[in-house]
Amino acid sequence: MKKSILASTIALTLLANSALANSPKAAIETVTIYGSATNAQAATGAAQYIGEEDLAKFVYSDIQRVIRQIPGVSVQVEDGYGLRPNISIRGVATERSGRITLLEDNILIAPAPYSAPSAYYFPTIGRMSAIEVVKGPAAITQGPYTIGGALNMVSTPVPETQGGQVTLEAAQDATYRLHANYGETLDNGFGYLVEAHQWQSDGFQDIDRSDTDTGLDVTDFTAKLAYAPTNSAHSIELKLQMTNQDSNQSYLGLTDADFSLNSTRRYGVSELDNISTEHSQVILRYGYEINTNLNITATAYNNQHERNWFKTEGIDLDGSDNTQDFSGTSWSNVISALNNNESLNGFSANQLQGILDGNIDTTQGSIQLRSNAREYFSRGVQFGLNWNKKIGEVNHRLEVGLRLHEDEEDRLQRNNTYQQISGQLQLNDVGELGNAGNRIQEAQALALHIYDRIEFGDWVLTPGVRFEDIQQKRTRFNDGETRTFRDDRENDTQVVLPGLGALYKMDDNWTLVAGAHKGFTAPSNSPGAREEEAINYEFGFRFANNTLNAEAIYFLSDYDNLIGECTASSGSNCEIGDAFNGDAATVQGIEFIFKTELTEINGIRVPLNITYTYIDSKFDTDIADTAFFGDVSAGDAIPYIPENQGQISLGLEANNWSAYVNVLYVDEVCVRASCAEFEQTDNSFTVDISGNYQVSNDLKLFARIENLTDEQDIVSRQPYGARPNKTRTFSVGAQYSF
Repeated sequence: MKKSILASTIALTLLANSALANSPKAAIETVTIYGSATNAQAATGAAQYIGEEDLAKFVYSDIQRVIRQIPGVSVQVEDGYGLRPNISIRGVATERSGRITLLEDNILIAPAPYSAPSAYYFPTIGRMSAIEVVKGPAAITQGPYTIGGALNMVSTPVPETQGGQVTLEAAQDATYRLHANYGETLDNGFGYLVEAHQWQSDGFQDIDRSDTDTGLDVTDFTAKLAYAPTNSAHSIELKLQMTNQDSNQSYLGLTDADFSLNSTRRYGVSELDNISTEHSQVILRYGYEINTNLNITATAYNNQHERNWFKTEGIDLDGSDNTQDFSGTSWSNVISALNNNESLNGFSANQLQGILDGNIDTTQGSIQLRSNAREYFSRGVQFGLNWNKKIGEVNHRLEVGLRLHEDEEDRLQRNNTYQQISGQLQLNDVGELGNAGNRIQEAQALALHIYDRIEFGDWVLTPGVRFEDIQQKRTRFNDGETRTFRDDRENDTQVVLPGLGALYKMDDNWTLVAGAHKGFTAPSNSPGAREEEAINYEFGFRFANNTLNAEAIYFLSDYDNLIGECTASSGSNCEIGDAFNGDAATVQGIEFIFKTELTEINGIRVPLNITYTYIDSKFDTDIADTAFFGDVSAGDAIPYIPENQGQISLGLEANNWSAYVNVLYVDEVCVRASCAEFEQTDNSFTVDISGNYQVSNDLKLFARIENLTDEQDIVSRQPYGARPNKTRTFSVGAQYSF
């Protein structure tokens, strides 16, 4: 398959060069799924679109705050900034957003979507122009993860006219953000865009006995070149994007007792924790409009990602561990022992607390920090055919897509050992290269989908089918820089995923929608792990008139097998990469949206938006204690999926100013199926406010307060201990257009 992908890439490049020689024109838009809120509302199932106008209300740079505007979406907060968010759609696992299809400009964007889907890279939301979420049967067009759905982030387009924009923002905790772009499209059809985004902060947490901050530094550059002359059937676009990130983030949280005293504290043993990443993306698109009814597109893409998360993993309390395997005394176990006031490996709770507080020295080599160095690539070619044709009284909009894809994760990691003396970490041994992971995971995939939108009378039907052929392999090597073969394992999967959506227009205002499809999650290469499959149903209605829009959708996912995959960020004591069968499970719920304008007084409009999600998620069978799910009994809730969550947004809008308030409520969740004491989060109630003032046609001022009431809740307990939401943060900024 690698040869076929390479050959297709070369052929596409030659085709694109030929198109340039023949003076292409008329761009064919391929970066969006729906492209507008109106089109999303015409879908045969649940779909949402957040455009530039909505994004400008709060000017968020955190995807977690943006995405919760969409019902059916759950978020497991980890760092408070959304650098590596844990996003779920309709109850799929939140872990590193690894169970949803992540896209930027309709291209797979996770570092290795098939072989290692955990999203340790996430696009910079501050530079996005729109956010799309697709659920239900339409998700089969956006695989490979089709149970929950797909999240597509749309980058800044090449502008039609000459111009640009500069946004400057300053906030508490020495937080600064600069976003600038400039471009134009000339009369000859040539267009370009250059864009830069810089974001930095000292963070809102403080590390014991250290002046190291807990912040971030993210630099992002994008360039686009497009050529699409008028009256030509051809178009071409090249996108180049690069992101560097450095952030002092840790997996280590707090005990409940310490959290209650100071939720923004970080233990001194996490002082050296830092992740640095480099990401690059190249996309080459070609479009050919054969006639007004038929067009084809071809896209080649290559994503490269490199990361090293240097972080504390565990402690060898008695000094007897010579294997460099600290899993039995990970910080997760230490935090658990302290929460339950228990001893661990012969050390009392007071001694454990003294180690975390820096009051007790540890033996040489007793504290482990791991250099989690990994390199990823994700590349391929995808082709699309769109055909619009009216046959009699029936209109068809047929979409055919083919993708050839390969990706890889390469781990060559080492464990360093330290000891704590007078509250400071001192290096003892850098460790042998590869002693913390020396392996390659790879995948090759062929994906094909056919999807037809059939319109007749008051009906719309959307039958579709997706086929995935996936080859996955893991090769492990012995410790050391020179790679000598240790073992390997592989897994081949073929699956056919049918779906059908339906829409019926009852009258000018009321619309019924319904659908069913077979959902799928690609399995891992772990022996004995079955692929995750579910039969998914949805049914609901939409109402729309000149002043009000409402939607209510009931959904049901009937899992044949729920999969849990062990990662370091799961905080579970299991071997990284192993997968666990959760057997049958049922997830059902209701998604509700209500939008209206309450009144208009003296030219001031009062928009009101309400979203609400109810999710009932549960295991259907008993499962003996596993290192991932815990001890599961039928009826237990699936971890990290809140039963109730909702958001109310109320605004005041005048001709040159506006103000908004967002009120968000999220239920407490169980972090493990057993849901014992210290295995639950808090419910959270967060208020954000913002204001915008249009000084002139070119200049806008804005201000925002996040977490107005400074609520400090336990929003997560993974990976190792209680974690807080971001503290109250005040921001001011200006945006200049030219």
